[in-house]
Amino acid sequence: MPRRPEADGSLTTRLAHWAAGLRPADLPDRVNAYATSQLISHLAVVRAGLAHPLGQKLVKAFGSPTDDCPDRAAYVLSALSACLYYEDSMYVGHVSHASVGVPLAFRNEQRLSGAQLLTAVVAANECAARVTAAGTLGPFRGQTAAHAQLVGAVAAVSHGAGAPVRRWTDAWGIALAAPPWSLRRAFLGSDAKVLSAAVPVRIGLDACRAAEAGLTGAEDILEHPGGLFAKVSDVASPEVVTAGFGTRWHTETLSFKVHPAGAYVDAAIDCAAELHDRLTPARIDDIDEIVVRCARLTMVMDGEARPYLDRERSAILALNLSVAYNVATALLTGSVTVADLAQPATADPVRWALASKVRLTYDPELSRRLLAATAPLGEALRQADGRAQEWFAAFSGGRAAPGVYPEGRPSTTFEHATKAIGSRIDVTLRGGGVLRAERAHALGSAGPRTRRDHRAFARAKLAATGAPPDAVEALEHTSSLTAAELDAAVREVLGA
Repeated sequence: MPRRPEADGSLTTRLAHWAAGLRPADLPDRVNAYATSQLISHLAVVRAGLAHPLGQKLVKAFGSPTDDCPDRAAYVLSALSACLYYEDSMYVGHVSHASVGVPLAFRNEQRLSGAQLLTAVVAANECAARVTAAGTLGPFRGQTAAHAQLVGAVAAVSHGAGAPVRRWTDAWGIALAAPPWSLRRAFLGSDAKVLSAAVPVRIGLDACRAAEAGLTGAEDILEHPGGLFAKVSDVASPEVVTAGFGTRWHTETLSFKVHPAGAYVDAAIDCAAELHDRLTPARIDDIDEIVVRCARLTMVMDGEARPYLDRERSAILALNLSVAYNVATALLTGSVTVADLAQPATADPVRWALASKVRLTYDPELSRRLLAATAPLGEALRQADGRAQEWFAAFSGGRAAPGVYPEGRPSTTFEHATKAIGSRIDVTLRGGGVLRAERAHALGSAGPRTRRDHRAFARAKLAATGAPPDAVEALEHTSSLTAAELDAAVREVLGA
């Protein structure tokens, strides 16, 4: 079993003691199964990135994701997986860029078997998600929380290398000394967003090399008044970092992305895809208005992206977050795919004309459901235990409906974690008819169905990229693969 964390040490010391001691036998079967699906799904994300023009530019600039140098491979893998908003997420954070990409890159240098790689993935998941959750009530959430990749990269390398605890804490202290600070203008309005995970991953790897050479870092880098939480959080919950070791597995909060689009748009895409089957081309032409009922957070994210929409000249994240573009696409085609994020799709005048008919309207019940769930914010607000009331009021612009703020105690386990970003679409036809579809949560979101079907989601996602079936089958049994078998399957999937 993992070593008992020191009760009186710094947060990074206690976290490192627990994570460094994780062994394959310590992972519950259900957690091991989630990590296997996470690996399969993440490889699908990388393949999808390789198929997009942005991914091709990344390879031209930085090389192959199968580069023999693990540092270079990790950089390219994390950039490719951050291209399209296709990566899976958990409560809390888009941690897979580091927690999966880095162990994949280091699998040969560290001679990782399948079981050892999955354990490194889980260790990195748990470290990155815990630190990110503790500081998520602030300006940096989701893809902008670069510290998630810093923490995850250090944990992944350190676990795979069997590094001593002091090296973990030194590396974290060095990596978190100057965390990248994203600028909204560049993030939403340029291609720079595709490096949002790669840059902190590289910093994390450099920190590991520095710690190995003897450089030291501040052990109290998280909780110190001049540390991370003081800078990135308005309402920090530092106790989350060490809460429920071995019982609160953040890996169980995974949501698996089905569409390359923003998480706040996914349910609307599901609704539009359903309505596509009921709309003939003639009825598409007859659409008068498309009303999307959604939570306040969906409206906020869509509003932030809207100034950066410019048809085929739109930045990738602006397309990802646009409810109108994604709903119009799904109504017309029945889905949203990687091809819909590049020309000729993004220059299609029919698609943009249909998008102009989309109107968003606030649904307080959908907001209540969103905040009652574990992710993306409900658990964090409950963890703050009332301390976040003022923050939430400011965050929602003072427009949240009464009773929306979630009540109750934090979860003692994440076995029943949920994510409920729902949507309802009403399509009004000029002849007077109305077509309606509703989803309480998006397909693939954390919840009962995903707990049952996450492997099917992951496998279908990888197969849809054209990955070799024998390699997909091998990855289903990752925990039993030798280091050589794991390397062969990964290289085959990545086209090496």
